[in-house]
Amino acid sequence: MGARRPHVARVWQPWLSGHVLLLIPIALIVLITFADIVTPRDIVLSPLLAIAPAITAWFEGPRVTAFIGVLAVAGQALTGWRHDLLLSRNILAPMAALAILSGVVVFFCVVRDRQRRQLAQVRTVAEAAQHVLLWPLPTQLGPLQLACLYQAAEEEAEIGGDLYAAARTDSGARVMIGDVRGKGLPALGEAALLLGAFREAAHQHASLPQLAAALEHSIARYLTDFEPEHEGEVGERFVTALLLEFPDDEPVIRMTSCGHLAPMLLGPYHTVTMPSLHPAPPLGIGLTDPDQHALDVLPFGPGDTLLLYTDGIIEARDRHGTFYPLAERAAQWSGHHPEALLHHLQRDLIAHTDGRLDDDVALIAIRRTPIPHPGHHLGRTFQTGAFRYPSESTES
Repeated sequence: MGARRPHVARVWQPWLSGHVLLLIPIALIVLITFADIVTPRDIVLSPLLAIAPAITAWFEGPRVTAFIGVLAVAGQALTGWRHDLLLSRNILAPMAALAILSGVVVFFCVVRDRQRRQLAQVRTVAEAAQHVLLWPLPTQLGPLQLACLYQAAEEEAEIGGDLYAAARTDSGARVMIGDVRGKGLPALGEAALLLGAFREAAHQHASLPQLAAALEHSIARYLTDFEPEHEGEVGERFVTALLLEFPDDEPVIRMTSCGHLAPMLLGPYHTVTMPSLHPAPPLGIGLTDPDQHALDVLPFGPGDTLLLYTDGIIEARDRHGTFYPLAERAAQWSGHHPEALLHHLQRDLIAHTDGRLDDDVALIAIRRTPIPHPGHHLGRTFQTGAFRYPSESTES
């Protein structure tokens, strides 16, 4: 029996906390009724009983609120009976007014609870759709350790357009992170289309520029079939995306940017490098020629961490309007495991914004781990920093 006491205490604690609050309106009814009885008849305190159901509606549902309303009316009736005025208009009229007021409060409780249930259902469906859409990234892809984070904006129950995906190829791994313009169902449709197209095309194209062109074809077909009804939105639907390739046998990253933010390379001694990319316009603009997409290469050796992100995190502000300093904060935890890095960033972001985000946030942390290859020798040396890499040399 002794072993069960902590569990019983945890079960009863929520019940007690809710019903302790219920003592407040009951105590108010008792005090107001008693004060109205002991005071002279010309001092009327019974209208104050309306406070009790109004307070109850703040933390209880319609049934308990209705019960408190009945107690308030009973308290007013007791006052009239004690003063021998129960059947007089001076008592019957306030009793009727209190009953009507309590009924109105109960009605709004019913409406509020219904809206809460509907909102909870919408949020549940949105979260389920988001989880189906964004498959969890594997924690290990060859020599890569991965961690991902999706932090939805809390103020609205809308499905965001931030997206990410990863695929294992014969010679390495490919990763995509993107951001669909807008929110809601249109953004969800375009995000689902792009993710599906990437998961299929990531294994079929030799270079990232070819992959970007294939994704552009998919987006173009979708926008042709589902052009928005409002003329003001025509031509304004696009997706920013960053495509990355991590070869197993070379300590580099190959990147093709379609209007997306450049990643951050976190090195030893809390250093942060911002590579200079050569971005093409976002997907959906109409660049279907692979030659229109540049390929950039960045050294990425064992122990380095790459941080991918969407604009929701760098545009997050505190109460004073200060943007979140992502590079500065990421440098503090650059030596941590990818999962721990994102955990620290998430907590720090919530503290910076007081939990209020205006846009969804997607983060991916990728670290290369050393994998010994006996007899293997890298015959190519890469200089520090990002540089232009001709797309023709990667096609074979």
